[in-house]
Amino acid sequence: MADKTHFRTIIISDLHLGAGGSKAEEVTSFLKSYSCKKLILNGDIIDAWQLKKYGVWKRKHTMFFKRVLKMIEDNNTKVIYIRGNHDDFLDQIIPLRLGKNFQIRKDYVLNSGAQRFYVTHGDVFDSITSNLKWLAYLGDIGYTFLLWLNKFYNKYRAWRGLSYYSLSQRIKQSVKLAVNYMSDFEEKLTELARSRDCDGVICGHIHHPAIREIDGIKYMNSGDWVETLSALVEDFEGNWSLLYYDQQMSQEKKSTNATIIDHVPGNDKQVAFTGVFLGRNQQIM
Repeated sequence: MADKTHFRTIIISDLHLGAGGSKAEEVTSFLKSYSCKKLILNGDIIDAWQLKKYGVWKRKHTMFFKRVLKMIEDNNTKVIYIRGNHDDFLDQIIPLRLGKNFQIRKDYVLNSGAQRFYVTHGDVFDSITSNLKWLAYLGDIGYTFLLWLNKFYNKYRAWRGLSYYSLSQRIKQSVKLAVNYMSDFEEKLTELARSRDCDGVICGHIHHPAIREIDGIKYMNSGDWVETLSALVEDFEGNWSLLYYDQQMSQEKKSTNATIIDHVPGNDKQVAFTGVFLGRNQQIM
């Protein structure tokens, strides 16, 4: 893209760099397309669990961090890296500040207009990863297998001329235990935000992008860059939206010129903004 849309804040999470399913090239391309005042990397950016077993660190993973450094250099972007459960090796060094534009933290409070948002990866309420790490590793193996199977299944679908389909997302949305877990997860995080005197919570962890209100607290999840390829973006008026990479690419194929704006317009004018969508079956209440 020749032109860029400028945001106040971009939040991405769950890149899982080093894991086989990570979409490193896509997220790097995404950050080349948009600029921001503040970039929040909300956990599981590096997948140390996979790297310890059979993951591989590749040049494309390094290129992501080079892009982040380029954003700092070119746009004076402030970068906040929140530790997640897959990059829990950061516990040994946090809190850490490198210069005035890069810091690594356990959590963060973000001011957005007149509102305050508690930013956390989300594994703080995951009793499995906190207390039964061996079971979490077992679940990680199963998830990795689903991603491997999904790759071959979608090659078949592409051959048949069908669209992309996520097996793991389908399972999570249909299995009652998984649905109940996500519901409990969301409610507990909104309770945590309330206890921190915040108006909302921003998280990742469960790979399920969302923007909605729960008992008067705004809940926002940035999704992931393994399956949904999504991000949360904030304009300069404090409005939040979900942006999906595949929808962005579809829009760019239709128009070679991006729209230059100082802020994201209201919902009635969303069509004028290249690449911003309110989510896949998501609602802002």
